[in-house]
Amino acid sequence: VASRCCCTITQRALARDTMSEDLSAPAAAAPAAAASVDLSKIQHPFTINGRVVIKKLLSSGKEFVGQTVVAGGWVKTGRSADKGAFAFLEVNDGSCASNLQVIVSSALTDIGVVTSTGASVLVKGVLKEPPEGKKQNIELHATEVIFVGPSDGKTYPVAKTKLTLEHLRTIIHFRIRTNIIAAITRVRNTLAAATHEFFQQNGFLYVHTPLITSSDCEGAGEMFQVSTLLSAAEKLSKQPPPTPEALAAQQAEVSAQGGVVKELKTAKAEKDKLQAALDELSRRKEVLKSMQETAAAIGGLPRTADGSIDYSKDFFAKPAFLTVSGQLEAEIYACAMTNVYTFGPTFRAEDSHTTRHLAEFWMIEPEIAFCDLEANMKCAEQYVRYCCNAILERNLDDLEFIASRYDKDSVARVRQVATSDFARISYTEAVALLQEHVKDGKKTFENPVEWGIDLQSEHERYLAEVVFKCPTIVYNYPKEIKSFYMRINEDGKTVAAMDVLVPGVGELIGGSQREERPDILEERIKGVGLDLATYSWYLDLRRFGTVPHSGFGLGFERLILFTTGIENIRDVIPFPRYPGHIL
Repeated sequence: VASRCCCTITQRALARDTMSEDLSAPAAAAPAAAASVDLSKIQHPFTINGRVVIKKLLSSGKEFVGQTVVAGGWVKTGRSADKGAFAFLEVNDGSCASNLQVIVSSALTDIGVVTSTGASVLVKGVLKEPPEGKKQNIELHATEVIFVGPSDGKTYPVAKTKLTLEHLRTIIHFRIRTNIIAAITRVRNTLAAATHEFFQQNGFLYVHTPLITSSDCEGAGEMFQVSTLLSAAEKLSKQPPPTPEALAAQQAEVSAQGGVVKELKTAKAEKDKLQAALDELSRRKEVLKSMQETAAAIGGLPRTADGSIDYSKDFFAKPAFLTVSGQLEAEIYACAMTNVYTFGPTFRAEDSHTTRHLAEFWMIEPEIAFCDLEANMKCAEQYVRYCCNAILERNLDDLEFIASRYDKDSVARVRQVATSDFARISYTEAVALLQEHVKDGKKTFENPVEWGIDLQSEHERYLAEVVFKCPTIVYNYPKEIKSFYMRINEDGKTVAAMDVLVPGVGELIGGSQREERPDILEERIKGVGLDLATYSWYLDLRRFGTVPHSGFGLGFERLILFTTGIENIRDVIPFPRYPGHIL
């Protein structure tokens, strides 16, 4: 009998199977041997027992009927039949939305264990055609149960009933076992692969930019600080600060020892004796310094004379933060390697609880030398179209599954973007057009429209969904609402910036031509109140071999929101971090 713990299960005596056979019937002829086929086409290359991938198996049609294979995964549903003589299992290994039906005899294992939702199984068996009328074209008849990972179906957190996405966020470690999160994850995987494919095929180099930085790329100030001072402060805060009397006494000890050293030098004392006195003086000075720092610390944090935090005592000897963007560092490489891109996590310490914000999210940021705004817009458009085509090609079943439950128009939207040319309109023209629609009574916005505002999501979506009915690029924004590094246009009022707007989401991409003129860039840095010394290296790129260059940033999770139609960004990233929540 199979144990209820994780174990290897050997096949029971096959003689027991004959109990259900009609022994009076003539012996059946031995089945013809299945034709030799190449199982490696459907087997995972790195697995035990030559396990097949369910997606590859199901997509191969009836090619492997009659073959003996090993399949494994987690039981989505299971039911016993014929009074417990055998069981039907729906097994999924995460490779696709569809399950493989596995039929297991009670002679092989404990039916009660393997039919429990959430159990894992690794089964060897023969592939057969199911009866007519079944959805799948193949099923597995088990001849050996190699492994079982039991699961108590009564307490298993992922019940068979549909669970809300809100509830699934409370069981982050199990939500990947649901069909919806698994489908989103496969779409995310394809979009990540397509990102690398697009840039690699177009001659870009992948650059790993740092997660810890001293620069604030966006100038927003909403950054997570990285410091070792707090751990030290915890210890210091438990130590009572020295009294003024104790400080004075230690200062007197330093002075007294200084006198001893002076006398020894005057007397031309022996070298060893003088060295011992000097060592003692150093020790007393160190004690005094430590006492002074403890006395000056507020809450255990070291302070300068003016009372501000003394970051020279910190790990990097200056304030450091988790990056909000890899753009500035990517520019360093673009100004030598011409075409580069980054793809990694970025962070915002923004106390936001909206459906569009996370504290940790992934950004794709290409930087292109010898590139103006026009070429930058062209790159952004082709990249988005490439990604949309990739998931339509590789994940249509997942997109349709998600659409059937959350947004029936999402697949059509993705197809539209994949095949449409993007509309283009200047910011000034867009504002005038929106104002015209308001004046004519065609639309009322919650946020008033006037030149100089940062367009809100309702404005962006109206342009993409109603006015142009396709992805739309708005360019040449007022300089006051954009970052310091964007190139100022000849009118002196706008910068060469662009945003890509898509139906259902609004802004998907933000980018610009970078300011390559050192004098203008320096004035911009000072104008937004940033420390010029901190950005001296950034100015050096303009002082030595400056070059016109452009780039853009795409929030990867927003791309997934757009392609899947899912509403909340917390549901399209494996481990969402937002205020008050971290696994």
